[in-house]
Amino acid sequence: MSIAKINIYRALKTISRIFLIYLLLCSYAVGLFSQNKEVKMVPSARNAERVVSAELLQGQVEFLTDTLLKGRATGSYGANETAFWIARRFNQAGLRQFGDSWSRTFNVGGLTGHNIMGFMPGKRDGGKEMYVLVTAHYDSHGIIDGNLYPGADSNASGVVAMVNIAKMFARMKELGRSYGKNLIFVGLDAREKNSVGAEVLWNDIENGRLRDPGTGEVITPSKIHSVIVLDILGSTLSPINKGRKDYLIMLSGGQYKYDLQRANENPGLGLDLGYDYYGSEGFTDMFRARVGDQKIFSQKGSFCVVFTSGITMKTNKVEDDALSLNYEIFKRRVFLIFHWLTKVL
Repeated sequence: MSIAKINIYRALKTISRIFLIYLLLCSYAVGLFSQNKEVKMVPSARNAERVVSAELLQGQVEFLTDTLLKGRATGSYGANETAFWIARRFNQAGLRQFGDSWSRTFNVGGLTGHNIMGFMPGKRDGGKEMYVLVTAHYDSHGIIDGNLYPGADSNASGVVAMVNIAKMFARMKELGRSYGKNLIFVGLDAREKNSVGAEVLWNDIENGRLRDPGTGEVITPSKIHSVIVLDILGSTLSPINKGRKDYLIMLSGGQYKYDLQRANENPGLGLDLGYDYYGSEGFTDMFRARVGDQKIFSQKGSFCVVFTSGITMKTNKVEDDALSLNYEIFKRRVFLIFHWLTKVL
């Protein structure tokens, strides 16, 4: 055989080997792709942080405290506009209505109040579903003697935290993540009218007037796993420990302390945590069980968790405006409550 023919033979043999290796690699790649399609990675809850920023939180608080809404007193134009605003945020987050409306209307002292409710289903469990309520009152004091009470910390901050936590859960749902319990988000009205909105909500549950939008089953008190109250969350004026503006207080009677500590280990959090009201047993009991919307849920025997950054010298005063809040710390609080909820659910 000539040298030319030998070289051609060797070249063809080399090409054949290369082609065989190529086919094997293609086959391996297809196998990997098929395997990845079958085994889906569970997305990290940190993915949800990307949909919330300090600038977003500030813009929303500024809207809710604008002079246009005139302090959001129950029954006022400002309160009604706030109710519509919350409903729009719920709709954008893909929450479901209870019945044919976002609103549960009630009467308080001749005024019309509105509880705004949205539902996010968890994993169905054959009729053994449990529900976690995440609530924040949106009413404030309005205008008194010609003075506007903006209600930024109390409680535009809680409302903004609530709608953005709903948005974060919606993001996780988009990524294919679901949780073991159902979530009910509620913007409560009439907190400043002796918490009538919270009482109406619980009466609806006690009297069988609240049905799961997915199954149609009545949501009974025994199916309420817990009620989360977000009330005063944006200020850094009442730190737990001197020199630590990055703090958060959880009042839960000692429960879920470990879960909050674990959630607080997420990168970028590391807040200074408190589990009583500044070391006072009396004030802790008063804040958790005798004032605010939480008193209604506690008195009815429901397990209630309160998240707060504490009452300040500006709370319920005309100085409680959007400029008085710390939005970077506020954002970290929102993230921490969200991560804590993912563990509770």
